[in-house]
Amino acid sequence: MALVAGRALWVHMLVRLLYLFATRILAWLVLLSRSSAAKNAEILILRHEVAVLRRQVAAPKPRWSDRALLAALVRLLPRPLHCQRIVSPRTLLAWHQRLIQQKWTQPTPPGRPPLSEQLRELIVRLGSENPRWGFRRVHGELRRLGHKVSPATVRRVLRAAGLGPAPRPHPARGEWTAFLKTHAHGLLATDLFHVDTIGLQRLYALFVLEVRTRTVHILGVTDHPTAAWATQQARQMLWHLSDRATEFTHLIHDRDAKFTAAFDAVFTSEGITVTKIPPRSPNCNPHAERFVRSVREECTDRLLIFNRSHAEKILHDYARHFNNHRPHQGRDQLAPLDDPNVIPLPAARIQRRQAVTGLINEYRPAS
Repeated sequence: MALVAGRALWVHMLVRLLYLFATRILAWLVLLSRSSAAKNAEILILRHEVAVLRRQVAAPKPRWSDRALLAALVRLLPRPLHCQRIVSPRTLLAWHQRLIQQKWTQPTPPGRPPLSEQLRELIVRLGSENPRWGFRRVHGELRRLGHKVSPATVRRVLRAAGLGPAPRPHPARGEWTAFLKTHAHGLLATDLFHVDTIGLQRLYALFVLEVRTRTVHILGVTDHPTAAWATQQARQMLWHLSDRATEFTHLIHDRDAKFTAAFDAVFTSEGITVTKIPPRSPNCNPHAERFVRSVREECTDRLLIFNRSHAEKILHDYARHFNNHRPHQGRDQLAPLDDPNVIPLPAARIQRRQAVTGLINEYRPAS
């Protein structure tokens, strides 16, 4: 249902956009018959009118058609003039994010009916008046009083009121933390994350992270990730690592359907043990999840992606910055490919370099 509504909204927007362009093109054809002096005079008048309006209107409220026209025509202007418009590049990104949210919003499932306030107060009363009772004892008393409620709901209400037992650490969580620390030297972590294009197409990127050095490898980007595609990307990565593949002993990934037995066999053939994290436990793959957060905050959420090739180029550029320049707290503020034995000396002159299409600044000593 959400997909059909999204398509209908997209078709409606496309028809309105085509109508808008048709009317504007006819208006431009009329302008061709006018002299250049009249056009220049009109431009000067319009600029002065805009300057006057800006002194009076603090926040203009453009309509949808105004937004579409400005977003399409602003790319024809020189880059220094972009910041002088009423629509900034940040506004264009906000409009694009709004379109993505409208397309991928899912209807709220019905779920269970909410718990009544009277029953909630009764559960809290039984728990407070009988501190030695557990949630199952309270649940049994509610059954005797004619209330049908699950034991899990009783436990949740008591815990929210501060009447539940003290939370105990999960035994498997400590074991998993110890596993990550013990095998960090030869550990690989892999995962998938999505990127949305300007045409509301969802792309998926597969990456592998070397946990010890934090070196990331972007294996590929596709709009239709399959198990066969993921397996082929794994083969190409091991071929690229060549002799370095023997340095790794373990690979961790989640229980995504793309990570099949064939995918695991590619790494097992090189002597790498594959370990799956527990279900619905992204915190057990923290290094991969942290990279996804970094690439989204510093790269993909700050620009418009046009197609798959553009997304692949941007992600590879970010990976080069991530591996060669970005400092990491887990490596004592060193980049993944930095030599820890080299101590940099203060430089008199600093040179700035813009990476990833100008999104990120890199600073190096000037030669």
